[in-house]
Amino acid sequence: MARKFLISRVALAVALGGGMAVAMAPVASAKEAKKSESKYSEAFIKAAGPIEKAINAATAAIPQGAGADAFPAAKASIDTALGGNGKAAIEAALPSATTPDDKMAMGQFARTYGVLSQDLAFKQKGVLLMIESGKVPAASLPATYFDAGVNAFNLKDYATAATYVKQAKDAGYQDPQNQLDLILSESYKRGGNPQAAMDMAKAEVDGAKAKGVAPSETSIRNVLQAAYTAKQLDASADYAAMLAQYYPRKDTWNISASIVRQLGSFEKSDNLDLMRLMFVTGGMKDKRDYYEYLENADPRAYPGEALKVMDQGLAKGLLTQAEIGADRTNAASRVAGDKASLAATERDAQKPGATAAQIMGAADVLLSYEQYAKVEALLQSALTKPGVDANKANLRLGMAQAMQGKVAEAQATLAKVTDKRSSIAKLWSAYAATKGKPAA
Repeated sequence: MARKFLISRVALAVALGGGMAVAMAPVASAKEAKKSESKYSEAFIKAAGPIEKAINAATAAIPQGAGADAFPAAKASIDTALGGNGKAAIEAALPSATTPDDKMAMGQFARTYGVLSQDLAFKQKGVLLMIESGKVPAASLPATYFDAGVNAFNLKDYATAATYVKQAKDAGYQDPQNQLDLILSESYKRGGNPQAAMDMAKAEVDGAKAKGVAPSETSIRNVLQAAYTAKQLDASADYAAMLAQYYPRKDTWNISASIVRQLGSFEKSDNLDLMRLMFVTGGMKDKRDYYEYLENADPRAYPGEALKVMDQGLAKGLLTQAEIGADRTNAASRVAGDKASLAATERDAQKPGATAAQIMGAADVLLSYEQYAKVEALLQSALTKPGVDANKANLRLGMAQAMQGKVAEAQATLAKVTDKRSSIAKLWSAYAATKGKPAA
Protein backbone atom coordinates (compact mmCIF):
# COMPACT_ATOMS: atom_id res chain seq x y z
CA MET A 1 0.00 0.00 0.00
CA ALA A 2 1.13 3.53 -0.68
CA ARG A 3 2.36 5.55 2.28
CA LYS A 4 0.22 8.55 3.05
CA PHE A 5 2.03 11.59 4.24
CA LEU A 6 -0.24 14.54 3.76
CA ILE A 7 0.01 17.83 5.61
CA SER A 8 -0.69 17.73 9.34
CA ARG A 9 -4.27 18.70 10.09
CA VAL A 10 -3.14 19.68 13.59
CA ALA A 11 -0.70 22.22 12.16
CA LEU A 12 -3.42 23.56 9.91
CA ALA A 13 -5.85 23.91 12.80
CA VAL A 14 -3.28 25.83 14.80
CA ALA A 15 -2.59 28.10 11.86
CA LEU A 16 -6.27 28.88 11.39
CA GLY A 17 -7.08 29.21 15.06
CA GLY A 18 -6.31 32.93 15.15
CA GLY A 19 -9.06 33.79 12.72
CA MET A 20 -11.23 35.42 15.38
CA ALA A 21 -8.55 37.52 17.03
CA VAL A 22 -9.42 41.08 17.88
CA ALA A 23 -6.96 43.95 17.79
CA MET A 24 -8.97 47.00 16.94
CA ALA A 25 -7.95 50.63 17.31
CA PRO A 26 -10.89 53.04 17.73
CA VAL A 27 -12.17 54.36 14.42
CA ALA A 28 -11.71 58.09 13.95
CA SER A 29 -14.79 59.89 15.25
CA ALA A 30 -17.03 61.81 12.89
CA LYS A 31 -15.82 65.12 14.34
CA GLU A 32 -12.17 64.08 13.95
CA ALA A 33 -12.92 63.01 10.39
CA LYS A 34 -13.99 66.53 9.49
CA LYS A 35 -10.60 67.80 10.66
CA SER A 36 -8.67 65.18 8.68
CA GLU A 37 -8.35 64.43 5.00
CA SER A 38 -10.84 61.59 5.32
CA LYS A 39 -14.03 62.10 3.39
CA TYR A 40 -17.17 60.71 4.97
CA SER A 41 -20.63 61.21 3.57
CA GLU A 42 -23.18 63.06 5.63
CA ALA A 43 -25.50 60.04 5.53
CA PHE A 44 -22.76 57.81 6.86
CA ILE A 45 -21.77 60.20 9.64
CA LYS A 46 -25.37 60.25 10.82
CA ALA A 47 -25.87 56.47 10.59
CA ALA A 48 -22.47 55.47 11.94
CA GLY A 49 -22.26 57.81 14.92
CA PRO A 50 -24.08 55.56 17.42
CA ILE A 51 -22.26 52.46 16.10
CA GLU A 52 -18.87 54.10 16.44
CA LYS A 53 -19.64 55.20 19.98
CA ALA A 54 -20.91 51.77 21.05
CA ILE A 55 -18.00 49.84 19.55
CA ASN A 56 -15.29 52.12 20.83
CA ALA A 57 -16.78 52.03 24.34
CA ALA A 58 -17.07 48.24 24.31
CA THR A 59 -13.56 47.58 23.00
CA ALA A 60 -12.01 50.14 25.36
CA ALA A 61 -13.56 48.23 28.27
CA ILE A 62 -11.87 44.94 27.32
CA PRO A 63 -8.95 44.43 29.75
CA GLN A 64 -5.47 44.42 28.27
CA GLY A 65 -4.46 40.88 27.34
CA ALA A 66 -7.99 39.50 27.73
CA GLY A 67 -9.01 36.62 25.52
CA ALA A 68 -12.22 35.44 23.94
CA ASP A 69 -13.85 35.07 27.35
CA ALA A 70 -14.20 38.87 27.39
CA PHE A 71 -16.02 39.00 24.05
CA PRO A 72 -19.57 38.17 25.19
CA ALA A 73 -19.69 41.10 27.59
CA ALA A 74 -18.38 43.47 24.91
CA LYS A 75 -20.95 42.19 22.41
CA ALA A 76 -23.71 42.59 24.97
CA SER A 77 -22.59 46.16 25.61
CA ILE A 78 -22.81 46.98 21.89
CA ASP A 79 -26.18 45.27 21.52
CA THR A 80 -27.60 47.22 24.45
CA ALA A 81 -26.30 50.52 23.12
CA LEU A 82 -27.75 49.84 19.66
CA GLY A 83 -31.24 48.83 20.66
CA GLY A 84 -30.72 45.18 21.44
CA ASN A 85 -29.16 43.91 18.17
CA GLY A 86 -25.80 45.31 17.13
CA LYS A 87 -25.57 43.22 13.99
CA ALA A 88 -28.91 44.45 12.72
CA ALA A 89 -27.92 48.04 13.43
CA ILE A 90 -24.67 47.68 11.47
CA GLU A 91 -26.47 45.91 8.60
CA ALA A 92 -29.00 48.74 8.47
CA ALA A 93 -26.20 51.32 8.27
CA LEU A 94 -24.24 49.53 5.53
CA PRO A 95 -26.04 51.20 2.58
CA SER A 96 -24.95 54.59 3.91
CA ALA A 97 -21.31 53.68 3.31
CA THR A 98 -20.71 55.15 -0.14
CA THR A 99 -17.28 56.81 -0.06
CA PRO A 100 -14.00 54.89 0.35
CA ASP A 101 -13.63 56.24 3.89
CA ASP A 102 -17.22 55.29 4.72
CA LYS A 103 -16.54 51.72 3.60
CA MET A 104 -13.25 51.49 5.50
CA ALA A 105 -14.88 52.61 8.73
CA MET A 106 -17.98 50.46 8.26
CA GLY A 107 -15.77 47.49 7.42
CA GLN A 108 -13.93 47.97 10.70
CA PHE A 109 -17.22 48.16 12.59
CA ALA A 110 -18.47 44.91 11.00
CA ARG A 111 -15.15 43.15 11.49
CA THR A 112 -14.99 44.09 15.17
CA TYR A 113 -18.58 43.10 15.85
CA GLY A 114 -18.05 39.83 13.98
CA VAL A 115 -15.04 39.02 16.18
CA LEU A 116 -16.82 39.91 19.42
CA SER A 117 -19.93 37.93 18.46
CA GLN A 118 -17.88 35.03 17.06
CA ASP A 119 -19.75 35.45 13.77
CA LEU A 120 -17.10 34.61 11.20
CA ALA A 121 -19.25 35.37 8.15
CA PHE A 122 -20.01 38.86 9.49
CA LYS A 123 -16.37 39.42 10.34
CA GLN A 124 -15.47 38.46 6.77
CA LYS A 125 -18.04 40.90 5.40
CA GLY A 126 -16.24 43.63 7.29
CA VAL A 127 -12.78 42.63 6.16
CA LEU A 128 -13.83 42.45 2.51
CA LEU A 129 -15.45 45.88 2.80
CA MET A 130 -12.20 47.26 4.21
CA ILE A 131 -10.28 45.81 1.25
CA GLU A 132 -12.88 47.11 -1.21
CA SER A 133 -12.52 50.59 0.24
CA GLY A 134 -8.92 50.87 -0.91
CA LYS A 135 -8.14 52.70 2.31
CA VAL A 136 -6.31 49.99 4.24
CA PRO A 137 -2.81 51.38 4.94
CA ALA A 138 -0.18 49.84 2.65
CA ALA A 139 1.72 48.41 5.61
CA SER A 140 -1.42 46.62 6.87
CA LEU A 141 -2.76 45.41 3.54
CA PRO A 142 -0.84 42.10 3.33
CA ALA A 143 -2.04 41.08 6.81
CA THR A 144 -5.58 42.10 5.87
CA TYR A 145 -5.41 39.90 2.77
CA PHE A 146 -4.27 37.03 4.94
CA ASP A 147 -7.11 37.69 7.39
CA ALA A 148 -9.61 37.53 4.53
CA GLY A 149 -8.03 34.33 3.25
CA VAL A 150 -8.14 32.59 6.61
CA ASN A 151 -11.75 33.67 7.15
CA ALA A 152 -12.70 32.29 3.72
CA PHE A 153 -10.89 29.03 4.43
CA ASN A 154 -12.78 28.54 7.68
CA LEU A 155 -16.00 29.35 5.82
CA LYS A 156 -15.05 26.65 3.28
CA ASP A 157 -14.87 29.21 0.49
CA TYR A 158 -11.59 27.81 -0.77
CA ALA A 159 -11.36 29.70 -4.06
CA THR A 160 -11.65 33.00 -2.22
CA ALA A 161 -9.23 31.77 0.42
CA ALA A 162 -6.63 30.96 -2.23
CA THR A 163 -7.09 34.36 -3.89
CA TYR A 164 -6.46 36.38 -0.74
CA VAL A 165 -3.75 34.18 0.79
CA LYS A 166 -1.90 34.30 -2.54
CA GLN A 167 -2.16 38.10 -2.49
CA ALA A 168 -0.71 38.13 1.01
CA LYS A 169 2.11 35.86 -0.12
CA ASP A 170 2.85 37.96 -3.18
CA ALA A 171 3.02 41.02 -0.94
CA GLY A 172 5.73 39.33 1.13
CA TYR A 173 3.57 38.63 4.18
CA GLN A 174 4.32 35.76 6.54
CA ASP A 175 2.07 35.00 9.47
CA PRO A 176 3.62 34.60 12.94
CA GLN A 177 3.10 30.84 12.82
CA ASN A 178 4.73 30.52 9.38
CA GLN A 179 1.75 28.61 8.02
CA LEU A 180 0.81 30.79 5.06
CA ASP A 181 2.12 28.33 2.47
CA LEU A 182 0.34 25.47 4.21
CA ILE A 183 -3.00 27.30 4.14
CA LEU A 184 -2.53 28.36 0.52
CA SER A 185 -1.70 24.83 -0.58
CA GLU A 186 -4.69 23.40 1.27
CA SER A 187 -6.93 26.08 -0.23
CA TYR A 188 -5.86 25.03 -3.72
CA LYS A 189 -6.40 21.36 -2.98
CA ARG A 190 -9.77 21.73 -1.31
CA GLY A 191 -10.87 24.21 -3.95
CA GLY A 192 -10.38 21.64 -6.69
CA ASN A 193 -7.10 23.00 -8.02
CA PRO A 194 -4.48 20.41 -6.99
CA GLN A 195 -2.20 21.36 -9.88
CA ALA A 196 -1.79 24.85 -8.43
CA ALA A 197 -0.78 23.29 -5.11
CA MET A 198 1.78 21.12 -6.86
CA ASP A 199 3.13 24.00 -8.94
CA MET A 200 3.49 26.04 -5.78
CA ALA A 201 5.36 23.28 -3.98
CA LYS A 202 7.64 22.63 -6.94
CA ALA A 203 8.45 26.32 -7.29
CA GLU A 204 9.37 26.46 -3.60
CA VAL A 205 11.56 23.38 -3.91
CA ASP A 206 13.31 24.59 -7.05
CA GLY A 207 13.80 28.07 -5.60
CA ALA A 208 15.33 26.73 -2.42
CA LYS A 209 17.64 24.42 -4.35
CA ALA A 210 18.80 27.32 -6.51
CA LYS A 211 19.66 29.26 -3.35
CA GLY A 212 21.47 26.29 -1.83
CA VAL A 213 19.09 26.02 1.13
CA ALA A 214 16.78 23.28 2.29
CA PRO A 215 13.28 23.34 0.79
CA SER A 216 10.50 22.95 3.34
CA GLU A 217 9.67 19.36 4.17
CA THR A 218 6.01 20.03 3.38
CA SER A 219 6.84 21.22 -0.13
CA ILE A 220 9.08 18.24 -0.84
CA ARG A 221 6.41 15.85 0.38
CA ASN A 222 3.76 17.58 -1.75
CA VAL A 223 5.81 17.26 -4.93
CA LEU A 224 6.84 13.71 -4.06
CA GLN A 225 3.19 12.80 -3.54
CA ALA A 226 2.31 14.24 -6.95
CA ALA A 227 5.13 12.38 -8.69
CA TYR A 228 4.19 9.15 -6.93
CA THR A 229 0.51 9.51 -7.81
CA ALA A 230 1.51 10.03 -11.44
CA LYS A 231 3.71 6.89 -11.20
CA GLN A 232 6.79 8.81 -12.33
CA LEU A 233 9.74 6.77 -11.10
CA ASP A 234 12.54 9.19 -12.01
CA ALA A 235 10.82 12.24 -10.53
CA SER A 236 9.75 10.29 -7.46
CA ALA A 237 13.33 9.15 -6.91
CA ASP A 238 14.58 12.73 -7.20
CA TYR A 239 12.19 14.05 -4.58
CA ALA A 240 12.45 10.95 -2.38
CA ALA A 241 16.22 11.43 -2.29
CA MET A 242 15.76 15.12 -1.50
CA LEU A 243 13.36 14.34 1.34
CA ALA A 244 15.70 11.82 2.91
CA GLN A 245 18.82 13.95 2.44
CA TYR A 246 17.41 17.14 3.92
CA TYR A 247 15.27 15.46 6.59
CA PRO A 248 17.09 12.19 7.37
CA ARG A 249 14.87 10.39 9.85
CA LYS A 250 13.75 6.80 10.05
CA ASP A 251 10.29 7.68 8.78
CA THR A 252 11.54 9.69 5.80
CA TRP A 253 13.93 6.93 4.78
CA ASN A 254 11.09 4.44 4.99
CA ILE A 255 8.83 6.65 2.86
CA SER A 256 11.53 7.40 0.30
CA ALA A 257 12.75 3.84 -0.16
CA SER A 258 9.23 2.41 -0.12
CA ILE A 259 8.02 4.73 -2.87
CA VAL A 260 10.97 3.91 -5.11
CA ARG A 261 10.65 0.18 -4.56
CA GLN A 262 6.89 0.25 -5.23
CA LEU A 263 7.24 2.18 -8.48
CA GLY A 264 10.40 0.39 -9.58
CA SER A 265 9.21 -3.21 -9.26
CA PHE A 266 12.85 -4.27 -9.27
CA GLU A 267 14.36 -7.70 -9.63
CA LYS A 268 15.23 -9.25 -6.27
CA SER A 269 18.96 -8.66 -6.69
CA ASP A 270 18.34 -4.94 -7.26
CA ASN A 271 15.61 -4.58 -4.66
CA LEU A 272 18.10 -6.03 -2.19
CA ASP A 273 20.13 -2.83 -2.49
CA LEU A 274 17.08 -0.78 -1.50
CA MET A 275 16.44 -3.04 1.48
CA ARG A 276 20.07 -2.64 2.52
CA LEU A 277 19.60 1.11 2.48
CA MET A 278 16.46 0.85 4.59
CA PHE A 279 18.36 -1.30 7.06
CA VAL A 280 21.35 1.03 7.51
CA THR A 281 19.11 4.12 7.82
CA GLY A 282 16.72 2.55 10.33
CA GLY A 283 13.91 2.68 7.80
CA MET A 284 12.71 -0.89 8.38
CA LYS A 285 9.42 -0.44 10.23
CA ASP A 286 7.22 -3.50 9.93
CA LYS A 287 7.18 -7.25 9.44
CA ARG A 288 6.70 -6.92 5.71
CA ASP A 289 9.98 -5.01 5.37
CA TYR A 290 11.90 -7.77 7.13
CA TYR A 291 10.28 -10.53 5.12
CA GLU A 292 11.00 -8.70 1.88
CA TYR A 293 14.65 -8.23 2.85
CA LEU A 294 14.97 -11.92 3.71
CA GLU A 295 13.32 -12.90 0.44
CA ASN A 296 15.91 -10.80 -1.40
CA ALA A 297 18.90 -11.87 0.74
CA ASP A 298 18.43 -15.61 0.50
CA PRO A 299 19.90 -17.18 3.67
CA ARG A 300 21.45 -19.88 1.49
CA ALA A 301 23.36 -17.29 -0.54
CA TYR A 302 24.00 -14.65 2.12
CA PRO A 303 23.66 -16.40 5.49
CA GLY A 304 25.53 -13.74 7.44
CA GLU A 305 23.40 -10.91 6.12
CA ALA A 306 20.18 -12.86 6.57
CA LEU A 307 21.15 -13.69 10.15
CA LYS A 308 21.79 -10.00 10.89
CA VAL A 309 18.37 -9.05 9.53
CA MET A 310 16.57 -11.81 11.41
CA ASP A 311 18.26 -10.91 14.68
CA GLN A 312 17.26 -7.26 14.37
CA GLY A 313 13.69 -8.22 13.55
CA LEU A 314 13.57 -10.47 16.60
CA ALA A 315 15.10 -7.79 18.83
CA LYS A 316 12.44 -5.29 17.70
CA GLY A 317 9.63 -7.78 18.22
CA LEU A 318 8.65 -7.62 14.56
CA LEU A 319 9.64 -11.23 13.94
CA THR A 320 9.14 -14.22 16.21
CA GLN A 321 11.03 -17.46 16.78
CA ALA A 322 7.94 -19.36 15.70
CA GLU A 323 8.04 -17.59 12.34
CA ILE A 324 11.74 -17.72 11.52
CA GLY A 325 13.36 -20.03 14.09
CA ALA A 326 14.15 -22.77 11.59
CA ASP A 327 15.48 -20.31 9.00
CA ARG A 328 17.64 -18.62 11.60
CA THR A 329 19.11 -21.91 12.76
CA ASN A 330 19.87 -22.85 9.16
CA ALA A 331 21.49 -19.48 8.41
CA ALA A 332 23.52 -19.51 11.61
CA SER A 333 24.86 -22.97 10.79
CA ARG A 334 26.24 -21.70 7.47
CA VAL A 335 27.97 -18.54 8.67
CA ALA A 336 31.20 -20.05 9.99
CA GLY A 337 31.89 -21.99 6.82
CA ASP A 338 30.90 -19.07 4.65
CA LYS A 339 33.28 -16.73 6.43
CA ALA A 340 36.08 -19.30 6.20
CA SER A 341 35.73 -19.33 2.41
CA LEU A 342 35.93 -15.56 1.99
CA ALA A 343 39.69 -15.32 1.70
CA ALA A 344 39.82 -17.94 -1.06
CA THR A 345 36.89 -16.30 -2.84
CA GLU A 346 38.70 -12.97 -2.79
CA ARG A 347 41.96 -14.48 -4.04
CA ASP A 348 40.24 -16.18 -6.95
CA ALA A 349 38.57 -12.90 -7.90
CA GLN A 350 41.94 -11.14 -7.90
CA LYS A 351 43.54 -13.56 -10.38
CA PRO A 352 44.38 -12.04 -13.78
CA GLY A 353 42.04 -14.40 -15.60
CA ALA A 354 39.03 -13.75 -13.37
CA THR A 355 35.95 -12.76 -15.34
CA ALA A 356 33.67 -9.86 -14.58
CA ALA A 357 31.02 -12.30 -13.37
CA GLN A 358 33.48 -14.03 -10.98
CA ILE A 359 34.64 -10.71 -9.53
CA MET A 360 31.10 -9.42 -9.15
CA GLY A 361 30.07 -12.63 -7.40
CA ALA A 362 32.95 -12.35 -4.95
CA ALA A 363 32.16 -8.68 -4.30
CA ASP A 364 28.53 -9.55 -3.58
CA VAL A 365 29.51 -12.08 -0.93
CA LEU A 366 31.96 -9.68 0.70
CA LEU A 367 29.32 -6.92 0.58
CA SER A 368 26.96 -9.16 2.55
CA TYR A 369 29.61 -9.27 5.31
CA GLU A 370 30.14 -5.49 5.22
CA GLN A 371 33.74 -5.70 4.00
CA TYR A 372 33.37 -2.49 2.07
CA ALA A 373 37.00 -1.68 1.31
CA LYS A 374 37.50 -5.10 -0.29
CA VAL A 375 34.24 -4.72 -2.21
CA GLU A 376 35.42 -1.36 -3.52
CA ALA A 377 38.69 -2.79 -4.80
CA LEU A 378 37.03 -5.76 -6.48
CA LEU A 379 34.35 -3.73 -8.21
CA GLN A 380 36.87 -1.23 -9.52
CA SER A 381 38.64 -4.23 -11.04
CA ALA A 382 35.39 -5.67 -12.42
CA LEU A 383 34.65 -2.41 -14.24
CA THR A 384 37.79 -2.96 -16.35
CA LYS A 385 36.63 -6.36 -17.54
CA PRO A 386 34.69 -7.06 -20.75
CA GLY A 387 31.04 -7.93 -20.37
CA VAL A 388 30.64 -6.27 -16.99
CA ASP A 389 27.22 -4.97 -15.97
CA ALA A 390 28.52 -1.45 -15.40
CA ASN A 391 25.30 -0.13 -13.90
CA LYS A 392 25.15 -2.84 -11.28
CA ALA A 393 28.88 -2.60 -10.55
CA ASN A 394 28.75 1.18 -10.16
CA LEU A 395 25.70 0.99 -7.92
CA ARG A 396 27.35 -1.41 -5.49
CA LEU A 397 30.71 0.32 -5.76
CA GLY A 398 28.99 3.58 -4.79
CA MET A 399 27.25 1.81 -1.91
CA ALA A 400 30.57 0.48 -0.60
CA GLN A 401 32.13 3.93 -0.86
CA ALA A 402 29.17 5.53 0.90
CA MET A 403 29.43 3.05 3.75
CA GLN A 404 33.08 4.05 4.17
CA GLY A 405 32.16 7.73 4.31
CA LYS A 406 33.75 8.49 0.95
CA VAL A 407 31.08 11.00 0.06
CA ALA A 408 32.47 12.62 -3.08
CA GLU A 409 33.67 9.31 -4.53
CA ALA A 410 30.34 7.62 -3.78
CA GLN A 411 28.29 10.36 -5.38
CA ALA A 412 30.50 10.45 -8.48
CA THR A 413 30.23 6.68 -8.85
CA LEU A 414 26.49 6.54 -8.26
CA ALA A 415 25.95 9.26 -10.86
CA LYS A 416 27.26 6.79 -13.46
CA VAL A 417 24.28 4.49 -12.97
CA THR A 418 22.07 5.21 -15.95
CA ASP A 419 19.53 2.40 -16.20
CA LYS A 420 16.43 1.79 -14.08
CA ARG A 421 18.67 1.30 -11.06
CA SER A 422 19.54 5.00 -11.18
CA SER A 423 16.55 5.60 -8.89
CA ILE A 424 18.19 3.37 -6.28
CA ALA A 425 21.50 5.13 -6.87
CA LYS A 426 19.87 8.51 -6.15
CA LEU A 427 18.80 7.34 -2.72
CA TRP A 428 22.25 5.94 -1.93
CA SER A 429 23.76 9.23 -3.09
CA ALA A 430 21.46 11.06 -0.67
CA TYR A 431 22.60 8.73 2.09
CA ALA A 432 26.24 9.47 1.25
CA ALA A 433 25.45 13.18 1.56
CA THR A 434 24.03 12.70 5.05
CA LYS A 435 27.24 10.95 6.12
CA GLY A 436 29.36 13.82 4.86
CA LYS A 437 27.63 16.69 6.64
CA PRO A 438 24.63 17.49 8.84
CA ALA A 439 21.25 17.84 7.18
CA ALA A 440 20.48 21.31 5.87
